[in-house]
Order: sequence, then C-alpha cells, then structure tokens
Amino acid sequence: MTATTGVSRRALGLGLRARSKVLPEHTRAHNRSMVLQHLFHAGPTSRADLARATGLTRVTVSDLVAALLTEGLVEELGVRKGGVGKPAMLVGMRTEEFQVVALDLSDEAVVRGAVLTLTADAVERRTLDVAGRTGDDLVDLVADFARLLLGDATRPVIGVGLGSPGVVDPAGRVVEAPNRRWADLPLAAILTERLGLPVHVANDADTAALGEYTYGGADDAMLVLTVGQGVGAGIILDGARVHGAGNAAGELGHVTVVDDGAPCACGRRGCLETLLAVPALRRAVAGLDADAADDVLAGVGRVLGTALAPVVSALNLGEVLLSGPADLLDGALREATTQTLRDRTMRAVSAHLPVRMATLDEDVVLAGAAVLVLAAQLGVS
Repeated sequence: MTATTGVSRRALGLGLRARSKVLPEHTRAHNRSMVLQHLFHAGPTSRADLARATGLTRVTVSDLVAALLTEGLVEELGVRKGGVGKPAMLVGMRTEEFQVVALDLSDEAVVRGAVLTLTADAVERRTLDVAGRTGDDLVDLVADFARLLLGDATRPVIGVGLGSPGVVDPAGRVVEAPNRRWADLPLAAILTERLGLPVHVANDADTAALGEYTYGGADDAMLVLTVGQGVGAGIILDGARVHGAGNAAGELGHVTVVDDGAPCACGRRGCLETLLAVPALRRAVAGLDADAADDVLAGVGRVLGTALAPVVSALNLGEVLLSGPADLLDGALREATTQTLRDRTMRAVSAHLPVRMATLDEDVVLAGAAVLVLAAQLGVS
C-alpha cells in the first residue's frame, strides 16, 4: 500500500476550503497540517511550490519547514535539477522513519495487527485468536496484542489506530458493540493509558473507507460496504468521513429488506445482514453448481441494489466499493447490484457510477487505522 502521487485534492482543495473556518489560535497547527498534507500526497516539493500549493506566504512556509526539520518529520533532499532561475531545495516527508501500530477487530474469531510505515507498508504482521473472549477480557487481550506489536516496531511509533465493530463516537468510545459485549466503553482512553501512546478508535467500516480514500485512491464521495461476519458501510463525502447524528452513519446491515425474513443478531428479522453477510452467502450457495450459485448471488445483489439506491441518490456518490470475499461479491452479485442501482435511480445519478471491489482487500481496515493516527497526530488524511 502506498500513498497516492501528484498534486492531491486532499492537499489542495480540501485544505484550502477548510482554512477559512479555523480559529485564530489553531492557525499554526492548521498551516502545519496543510504543509504535511501536501508533502504526503504530492511528494518532495520546494518551499516556493509549497507556498503556491497551500496559499501560505513563503515566510510562513519557511518557518513551518524549519520546525518540521527540527522535529525530524521532513528532510531536505537536495537541489532539484533542471528548470530556470535559482535551483530549488526539495523537502520531503520522512514517511519511512516513523511507524504506526494498526489493529483490525472486524473479525469475531481473530484480531489482526500490523506495524506500518506512514505510507501503510507493512513492517510486521500478526494474527491472534480471540478464543471467544468478550467484554473486559477482550480489552485486556487487545492491549496485550498492541504491546506485542509495539515491540515489533523498528522506528518511533507515533500512535495506535484501531478499527472496531459497533457504534463508535469521535472520542473513541464504543457506544455499542453487542457481539463484543461492549457498551459505553472508552476504549481509546483505556488503551492510551495502558500503552502510553495516543490511541485512536473508529468503527471498522468507517476505518475501511478512510483506508480506501487515503491509500486506495477512492473518490471523495464514496461508500465502502464491508461484508464479513456482518455488514457495514463507511461513507466519505466531500473528502470527510460521515459520522451521523448518533455516530451510527453507515449501519446498512441492519436495514430491513425482507418482510418476515430470517432473524438477525440485532433482534429484528429480515435485515440486509441476514442475506449478505459471508456466513449467509456461503450457506445460500453451498452444494450448488456455478449457474445456480450465480442466480442466488444475483438475487442478493438485486436486494442490495434496492437498499443502496436511496443512499446513492441522496448523497450523489461517485462510487460504491465492495470489501469482502471476491468469490462471492465480484461477479453475479456485483453486476446485479450495479444494474439494480441504474434501474432504480436517475441516469444523472448512476449512469457512470462504478460498483467495484475495494483495492486494499484484507488490509483495508489496517490501512484505515493508520489514517486515524495520521489524521489525529499529523493532520494528514
């Protein structure tokens, strides 16, 4: 996984739009974020080009770069060759000299973890069997696993990011995660105290969306549908993660799609998750030949397209990404979802809307967990 290259929308448009809303006492921190954002996505740049790209004065940029050099976050890379006029010294972000610990709790059976560079390249990976642990026991397990990963780091770690199932507020408090027996749990605060490093926690589907947006080159108005033991969605709109009024945006898995359907873990019946979750899909196609399996998967795809149509229309999304097993999702199901979206929405909304597989595969939540840390600690997303 590598960061995108070229002059980024995130470094230019998003940063400049937000600048006018920043309070005076936060101006320096915001300007610092703009400089790092541009260097992260655009690569090595001269101070003069940084000033032009960010809209900051050359004096301000020089001051910020000097401070970042002192912190060790950026380095001078030599004089740019070619061009006219005085040769320009390039500065670049030291993305390989700092690391992040990322954890993925989206699977009920295992916790996945990795030590990543700032560009989400894996230095070390580990998987740990959950062994049915929930509640406080699971918190203890996660804390011990994070310590193990911190011991694997080969460079200074700037923070820990974690993608968790359930409803998670912006402070990293798990409001509700029934399958983990977590409720009103200040997970980020607990782990920060135990690990002695900043820990940032978000819903796993939201985290997946951040990973695809920052590292996977996804559109700045998109939805990632995560399909595993459950079904969830992360939404990016105008380059920002959508939280919702109760921090529960994207809970599409618990939208009722079949009257009097199968019982769901949420206590209701006929939720999308009862058809689309991986265990349900595996059961539905078990023992069928290829054609019959495709018919079943296409039927689920039509239900999914029907559920997604009002969301796509209301938000005018640029793309929909499916994250999960390709053998189930990337074929008849995806094609039927695409066709149903086109049948049920205005042409202006869906005629050119791609429904595609996510690019980061099983690393998507880990990559997004790294973005949680980058955004909170460095202002980079």
